[in-house]
Amino acid sequence: MSTSSSSPVFSPAMEPDEGARAATELFREVFEAEPDGVWSAPGRVNVIGEHTDYNGGLALPIALPHRAYLALRRRDDRTVRLVSTQTREQVDVLDLDEIGPKGSPGEVRHWASYIAGVAWALEQEGVSDLPGFDAALVSCVPLGGGLSSSAALECSAAVAIDEVAGLGLAGSAEQPDDAGRARLVAVCVRTENEMAGAPTGGMDQSASLRCREGHALELDCRDGSVTHVPFDLAAEGLALLVIDTKAKHSLVDGQYGARRAACERSARILGIELLADLSAQDLPAALERLEASEQGSQEDADILVRRTRHVVTEIARTKELVALLQDGRPLAGEKLAAVGALMDASHESLRVDYECTCPELDTAVEAARAAGAHGARMTGGGFGGSAIALVDAGAVQEIARAVAAAYESQGFNPPAFLDAVPSAPAGRVH
Repeated sequence: MSTSSSSPVFSPAMEPDEGARAATELFREVFEAEPDGVWSAPGRVNVIGEHTDYNGGLALPIALPHRAYLALRRRDDRTVRLVSTQTREQVDVLDLDEIGPKGSPGEVRHWASYIAGVAWALEQEGVSDLPGFDAALVSCVPLGGGLSSSAALECSAAVAIDEVAGLGLAGSAEQPDDAGRARLVAVCVRTENEMAGAPTGGMDQSASLRCREGHALELDCRDGSVTHVPFDLAAEGLALLVIDTKAKHSLVDGQYGARRAACERSARILGIELLADLSAQDLPAALERLEASEQGSQEDADILVRRTRHVVTEIARTKELVALLQDGRPLAGEKLAAVGALMDASHESLRVDYECTCPELDTAVEAARAAGAHGARMTGGGFGGSAIALVDAGAVQEIARAVAAAYESQGFNPPAFLDAVPSAPAGRVH
């Protein structure tokens, strides 16, 4: 589909029945059988709290209505057969007794690692003798948009395997077993880290498995505890506009890992376990210690200072935004301005101190603000991916057109847009 500044393209979410039907039809077509069921899991956007998860801090994601749908049937052997709408001509055939992490002889490549890897990680965590399965995947979570398309795959597989293998961890989407889902989060994180080789924290998987409809999820990434924060923007006359920049986004190209390594190095120099151990009050003295560190060059010290400053101030911003959302007042006036200012400050910190934005992200944020957004920031790991803008519900199209026009003037590929409505967690659809 072509686009111009006058016709921004929105990426629609599939309705649950539509997603279940598409996954079932693909399963029947390829495997000539009926699936045991269809399970789905959402992508996510993070309202604030970026690059805090692996530092033990706070994040505030919501689950998207855009989901991965997995039709799955249990097998009586240890074979796994996988197909997706993008690979329907080729079925991946794997053996649970032979697969292994990235870099091992049993390495699983590409998207299959996110599905089969969940079974491997469950067994590494002590679940024995899982059955094999056939599975067909249909997903409407935009790929490469920084909206956790990989976590959606992992979490759809986790709830499906949990049910067909009788593990009893997840509960239903309507009545979730949060403790069991926290265990599945750890399994999915291990899948992402070891099977796919992406050194992510657990925020994406926590959002996909533990969010609630109409709420944001305040996630303490140190202990995994969660608080459900009311976030019904439509009732306030507001919307969260997601801008998929279409800039290439990857968490396995080294940039993400370099940021994480710098944070770990700062923590070692400061003699703490995680950067979340630093309070905002402790920050000035900690930055002085990093500046004076004799390990590495002055340029290295400056990088550690900036990375550390982002993490500590981002945790403080997240706490402040959560407190605003929980104070019982309407999200309007000074309160709305304060929430927007925190989002703006988060982006600036990510741009300057964490250096993980890109021209497309910065253009999207600046154009949205200029067109009337109350606040805007990149979301996700950065280096591409998506931005979000907090906007009046009636201004969604106008602001999307303004962003598309700014992209056109810069010669960027046209962006895509989607509505971020806080949605339900992973569970059985059909």
